[in-house]
Amino acid sequence: MSEQLANASAMAEMVQDLAEQIHRSSDKQVALVGIHTGGVPIAKRIAAAIEALGGEAPLLGETDITLYRDDLYTGLENPSLGVTRLPFSVDGARIILVDDVLFTGRTVRAAVDLIMDYGRPAYIKLAVLVDRGHRELPIAADFVGTRIQTELADRVTVALRETDEREDEIAVQRRT
Repeated sequence: MSEQLANASAMAEMVQDLAEQIHRSSDKQVALVGIHTGGVPIAKRIAAAIEALGGEAPLLGETDITLYRDDLYTGLENPSLGVTRLPFSVDGARIILVDDVLFTGRTVRAAVDLIMDYGRPAYIKLAVLVDRGHRELPIAADFVGTRIQTELADRVTVALRETDEREDEIAVQRRT
């Protein structure tokens, strides 16, 4: 059974809220680095919203964490490599990782490892559209669009017009 948690309008409000949180938190330019796939369009939306607030345009990057996954050789049937683009120096950068859903923390750990292979940033913070709990690693988001209560077996999906060719939506499939 699928339950809609947010429609396109609610998601736009979440992105705007994330942009305001990030804008208030730093008086210097930040780099938004989206984690493939959902984090990339969300990072772009946040960047546009920060600019609309009168903030300095964030630098934009994207990461593909496939080779950094801890289940690469045990759980992925046909891993496909995407693109990592960090068109700025990571050394000293103020990086905000962006993802759609924060769950166990393993994806974020992989993204941090990847970024650290490129250099030493001033800091790495985390922005997520949805924090659903159930962490397996000591990772917490600094900026959150919404927090939801889920069961471990539930599946949270974020549909984005840029990647899914349908209207924006956050839904949860409850599995009992």
